[in-house]
Amino acid sequence: MKVLGIETSCDETSVAVVESGARVRSNIVASQVDLHARYGGIVPEVASRHHVERFIPVLREALAIGETTLDEVGLIAVTNRPGLLGALLVGVSAAKALTMALNRPIVAVHHLEGHLYSAFLADCTLHERHPIVALIVSGGHTQLVWMEGYGRYALLGATRDDAAGEAFDKGARLLGLPYPGGPNLSKLAESGDPDRVPFPRGMISEGLDFSFSGLKTALRTFLEKDRGATPLADIAASYEAAIVDVLVTKLRRALQATRVNTACVVGGVAANRLLQRRMKAMAVEEGVHLVMPDPMLCTDNAAMIAAAGYWRYHTCGPDALSFDTLATAPLATFQLT
Repeated sequence: MKVLGIETSCDETSVAVVESGARVRSNIVASQVDLHARYGGIVPEVASRHHVERFIPVLREALAIGETTLDEVGLIAVTNRPGLLGALLVGVSAAKALTMALNRPIVAVHHLEGHLYSAFLADCTLHERHPIVALIVSGGHTQLVWMEGYGRYALLGATRDDAAGEAFDKGARLLGLPYPGGPNLSKLAESGDPDRVPFPRGMISEGLDFSFSGLKTALRTFLEKDRGATPLADIAASYEAAIVDVLVTKLRRALQATRVNTACVVGGVAANRLLQRRMKAMAVEEGVHLVMPDPMLCTDNAAMIAAAGYWRYHTCGPDALSFDTLATAPLATFQLT
């Protein structure tokens, strides 16, 4: 089955063709980074207008590269939650129109579920390896999730304040770095000394929850007192290391507590090079199978939505066209006993 995936939850217009939930035939992403850079952040109205302008060209390119016609599409999967409402509406409206025109089934996909299934695109054996402990780490979410199968998730831990991606972006603004903040901070950190500034590791010694707001405050306080004495690269490297230390420690603790031997790290922050190196080293030490998707699959993209949609359809069946878009929506979980 060829699945047409559509993702417009934030500032990327993406359409993909994925076969049987595993083979990516195409995955086109039209980024809006340059549009929003002048504002120092994402402007919702600008994002939704750009989705309207770019959707048809992106759709055509995805079909052409995927060597697929609309008649060959067997299922349509679209992100409907959570995200910017205006942006979501563009993708959902287009998906519903295609569904009616082609008489094909449709499934509404939770954005975080898409991130989870990006790992299944990176390793097609994952569906045979349940249970899995997944770390979702992105701009708006930092969660540890136990996965028993599609739709069978238990929340092990979550951030109590800022997500890791927010910590990167807010730290970048404090350092005076341009948008997008997180990637620019990480690039600057590559030439710095991660041991130069002893930033705190929030909640690192307790439980599986996260907290990064104290780290942001510590950075602001340090900059006010330092007054330019310390090279920015050293500050950035130390700040990045503080975030990564917490993420690696918490995933290690979750794996040890659950005695699970398969893990995945997904979401935009999973593209961070330091995080990838540290996670891979931890996996070797713990003897676990670790999956971290390629950077293209870490950021918002339609291939992950198509993959999640494939499994949703085969587990739950199609959705009615009456489904809505939601700005906020938790990932449905059960209580792990």
